[in-house]
Amino acid sequence: MGIHTYFRSLNDLERIIRTPGKFKFEEHSVSAHSWKVVQYAKTLADIEEQHGVTIDWKKLYEITSSHDYGEIFIGDIKTPVKHYSLELRSMLQQVEDGMVEHFIQDHIPEEFQAIFRRQLREGKDHSVEGLILEVADKMDQVYEAFAELQRGNTEKEFIVMYRYALIKIKNIDLHCVKYFLEHILPDIIHEGTLSPIDIRKITEEALAQGETAVAVL
Repeated sequence: MGIHTYFRSLNDLERIIRTPGKFKFEEHSVSAHSWKVVQYAKTLADIEEQHGVTIDWKKLYEITSSHDYGEIFIGDIKTPVKHYSLELRSMLQQVEDGMVEHFIQDHIPEEFQAIFRRQLREGKDHSVEGLILEVADKMDQVYEAFAELQRGNTEKEFIVMYRYALIKIKNIDLHCVKYFLEHILPDIIHEGTLSPIDIRKITEEALAQGETAVAVL
């Protein structure tokens, strides 16, 4: 069926709901998440450029807009489960990569296959674009969890998500991370002051923890 099959498959991302199985005041699809990640990444990359960092914008747009395409095949796996161990995360990534490759071989015309492999690959790496993707992805977890906590959602999953995302962000060495921590996060905390859940305390506890704390979340 060619590229038509790929275009049709994008509808599936609208039906995959993030953080499945938990009560939520507001549901978010993988498709909506991907769009927001692109928006975060644009601003994060602008901050990097203001500090003299060279950005490969084509690469950035490719990896941010397509970073969760593989969830069409495996769904959204809860963050604490996905990152329970490096071994489990690696195994899940192998499954996802394998199914994406199978899809490309079966449905994408040969002359476009190399392009699709580049665009649909796991984009999180040690390049500045890959690190920006990581930050943007975790920022959306922060905002999704914050919105639930602010409304008084007592599901532990969202406290875990919020803490985990902040810990991951603060351990990434980018100018935009410093900007987020110094200028954006304080606004989040201030907005959450009227929440029935102590968001300031949760935030301070997360920022006081190191990368090693992630494994026990």
